[in-house]
Amino acid sequence: MTFSAPHLLRYLFPLYDPEVKVWSGEARLLRTLTFAWMLVGLIVLFSASFPESLETGGNGLGIVLKQMAFFWLGLNLFNLIARRPLKTLFQIAPWGVLIVWGLILATKTGLGVEINGAKRWLALGPLLLQPSELMKPFLVLQSAAIFGNWVKLPWKVRLFWIGVFALVLASILLQPNLSTTALCGMSLWLIALASGLPFSYLTSAALLGLLAALASITFKEYQRQRIISFLDPFQDARGDGYQLVQSLYAIASGGVSGAGYGLSQQKLFYLPIQTTDFIFAVFAEEFGLMGCLAFLTFLMLFASLGLRVALRCRHRVKRLVAVGGVILLVGQSLLNIGVASGALPTTGLPLPFFSYGGSSCLASLLLAGLIVRVAREGNSADVVTLPGDSAPAPKAV
Repeated sequence: MTFSAPHLLRYLFPLYDPEVKVWSGEARLLRTLTFAWMLVGLIVLFSASFPESLETGGNGLGIVLKQMAFFWLGLNLFNLIARRPLKTLFQIAPWGVLIVWGLILATKTGLGVEINGAKRWLALGPLLLQPSELMKPFLVLQSAAIFGNWVKLPWKVRLFWIGVFALVLASILLQPNLSTTALCGMSLWLIALASGLPFSYLTSAALLGLLAALASITFKEYQRQRIISFLDPFQDARGDGYQLVQSLYAIASGGVSGAGYGLSQQKLFYLPIQTTDFIFAVFAEEFGLMGCLAFLTFLMLFASLGLRVALRCRHRVKRLVAVGGVILLVGQSLLNIGVASGALPTTGLPLPFFSYGGSSCLASLLLAGLIVRVAREGNSADVVTLPGDSAPAPKAV
């Protein structure tokens, strides 16, 4: 296989893509917003990670350089998704769900790496892979295919995939990872709601999910402690409430205009995991209320454009893909902000494009690529079989 100079440049410098000029306006704007989100995230991560990188590796650029490597790989995957027809991606999705599910199960074996009492990672040499993050884009694709074609599918196919989705969620919950389980479960439920499934099905699924969450909290001591510390973090400010208290100190210290870029005090080993779950607190301290409002406005713009793409899409299943991508990217961002600001109990959800982590980075760019692809195919209509038409009905995987 031979590569021309433009093709080689496109892989070496994935931000460069001469074909973008022929895309629709919405697809180009979504691509620009994604890259802007990623760039701001790198800038914030550099500041938040500098003390830790300097302390652990003697080089303040260590963490951000690793993140840039993941972004380079993720951008190539983003471009691949944005150029690949969704028809092909739907064919890959079932196998992706099953393979990544196998990786999630592998974390409970000797291959799993335990961090902070949870086995959520697989070691690939010096790198750690979190399969539950990589499951997100495949869940969006496959749930859109199942719920979007619900009335056409036989019951055995419906029950099979409902069972697979339930087992995937149960496997993530057993790592344990309640936050990712809840996010994926809510995303599946909202995609089903957007597809128009009967309300009785949705109510039953919501009740089962709520019971599973309550059972997990009942049997997991650390999850109960998180709920208690969330209700009054200052009651045990040096124990279970320490993370949230330090996060609140950071946000309050930012004031209206912020302390200034790079001038956060809480990131100097006062705020735990400041490069992942609580990176928003560092952002709020350095950029203040004005920066937080600007970021929330950006999220609202991204969500509005993504949902506009979904509403304008003529294809039912593709519309659900855009809905699922927006829910996971923007919804997870809002959940992370809610945790950092004390509005929600502490969870382990990263902030997309901000938090350090290769698996989260790749999953976020894949989800953004799916939304862009829907924007590119949004004007294609469903193929409808008219009465008396002898053409065979399409088969669902």
